[in-house]
Amino acid sequence: MGYAKNAGKKVGRNLAPKVTKMAPDATAAVIHQILDRAIKGVGRLPGAVAGAERRLADYGDAEKAIHAVVERHVRYAGAQGFLTNLGGLVTMTVTVPANISGLALVECHMVAEIVHLRGYDVDDPRVRSAILVSLLGEEEVLALIKQKKLPGTPTEIATSAIHDEVLTKVVANEVAAALIGRAAGKRLAGVVGRRIPVMGGVVGASADGYATWKIGRYVGREFLPRKRR
Repeated sequence: MGYAKNAGKKVGRNLAPKVTKMAPDATAAVIHQILDRAIKGVGRLPGAVAGAERRLADYGDAEKAIHAVVERHVRYAGAQGFLTNLGGLVTMTVTVPANISGLALVECHMVAEIVHLRGYDVDDPRVRSAILVSLLGEEEVLALIKQKKLPGTPTEIATSAIHDEVLTKVVANEVAAALIGRAAGKRLAGVVGRRIPVMGGVVGASADGYATWKIGRYVGREFLPRKRR
């Protein structure tokens, strides 16, 4: 199983940059559309501000509300990860895109709720860029800062003096590449590792739930409380 996981990650890392480079503008547009839907709400998923305020009303404390937000979205991520990773290699071309968009929607919604509870304006384009950066995770963010592909941490981007339009596209493509790599990697790990279709769902649920939990923890540390408007 360890070999399968490593093989999956390698394939994911090799596949992701090629996909995003083929159509960078289209890729960025899709990611920003997902973010917009996460913030405004779609279907039964309420807008991020409404969802955050509901948790705050339930718990009466912003930090307790944030804890509840993370737990709720970990369950969401696990559920969509299970459903979109069932099946074998034949269904991979259909379910991997669904997993990418589903996970991005869940994680964008979670991060937007957290930053709202910490006092940031989710309609601010700088904050929206910071939300997307957060989806990369702490290790990837620090690596990109070191490579000078990012100007700073999510908090620094959210509070910068100006909004960088070029940065928004760069960030969106980095997020897309990361999501594609994760989705393809765990998919192959589940299918190749066991060759039992349902195992793909188990691997997907565990991987997506854990990844979402890590991002939630990272965002909770990164965005310090500000005075809420």
